[in-house]
This record gives sequence, C-alpha cells and structure tokens, in this order.
Amino acid sequence: MYTRRKDIAGYTLIEVLVTITIAGILSGIAIPSFTSIIRSNQLTTYANDLVTAFNFARSESVKRGVQLTIRRKGLSNGQWEGGWDIFVDLNGNEFLDDTNSTPCESNTNGSLKEDCLLKTYEALPDGYTLRIGTSTYKDYAAYLPSGLSKVVVSDIFRLCNGTDNTLSRAIKINAIGRTQVSIGTSSCP
Repeated sequence: MYTRRKDIAGYTLIEVLVTITIAGILSGIAIPSFTSIIRSNQLTTYANDLVTAFNFARSESVKRGVQLTIRRKGLSNGQWEGGWDIFVDLNGNEFLDDTNSTPCESNTNGSLKEDCLLKTYEALPDGYTLRIGTSTYKDYAAYLPSGLSKVVVSDIFRLCNGTDNTLSRAIKINAIGRTQVSIGTSSCP
C-alpha cells in the first residue's frame, strides 16, 4: 500500500494550466481598457497644457500691463500641434528681438524695450493633432492689459489622437478669452 507524504507541497500541472488560462483571459480584457485610460489621460494632459498657457498669458498681461501673445509654432495655419510660444508683445505684432545676446532688455525706468519670450511649449507627440476652427486664432491669441482677449470671437481647439472622436478634447475659447474643456469633438482630422 502506498502512503502519501504530507510534507511535500506543490501544484499539479492542471492547476498551473488553469491559473495561466485565467490570467491570460483577464489580461486580454484589461489591456485594451488600460490603453484607453492611458490615451485619455494623455489627451487631458495636453489639453491642460493649452489651458494653462492661455491662463498664464491672461494673468501675466494684467500683471505686466502689456499685451501677451500666444503664437503657434506649426507650419500651417490653424495647426497648433507643433507647439506654441508665449511672449510679451510690445508692439502688437510678431515676436521681435534685436537678436543680441541679452534677452528681454529693459529701459532705465524698468519698462521692456523689446518683446520678451516667457514660455515655450514643445510639439505634441506624433499622432496627436491640435486644430482650431476658422477664427483669427489660426496663428495666435493675444491678451490685452485688461485681461480680455484681443479678438472678441469664440472658437474651439480640437485635440485628437487619430480619428476617434470619443476621447478627443474640445477646448473652447470664449469671446473674452476664457477657456473651457470638454470631452469629445464633432470632428478630428
């Protein structure tokens, strides 16, 4: 008669195979959901970067008492995924620097005598698009010393990853320059 030793513990081959099968099924269900969560969080981060830039420009324009401009760095009108710069815009046009080695030079009374780059935002990763509608925000947005938008037109930036509209973000700029973010847009490029 064979007696089984009680001090030997372990798993049978069937128990290991069943455990591996269950783990595989759960991974197959969880990974697509996890990927969707990561994509959604990335879109939220990039939308927050744009909102932060607009809020920073608005508050700094009031604080400094001068116009601040946010200018896209992309190659085509309305395409902001190439990044953007925020600068003090003394003369209300393009960024002008006298190209010497001293940035943001001041007069003797402390006022700036040239445009001054305050912040720059890098391009979005490949596959992401940030587009604007048909307003004058195609190339830039500017805030006056009062904190109001230079352009009194509202428009919507569309932040997308691919052509899936469900996770995209719509960043609305109203006529006075305030921003509001919502999930989903009517179209992605």
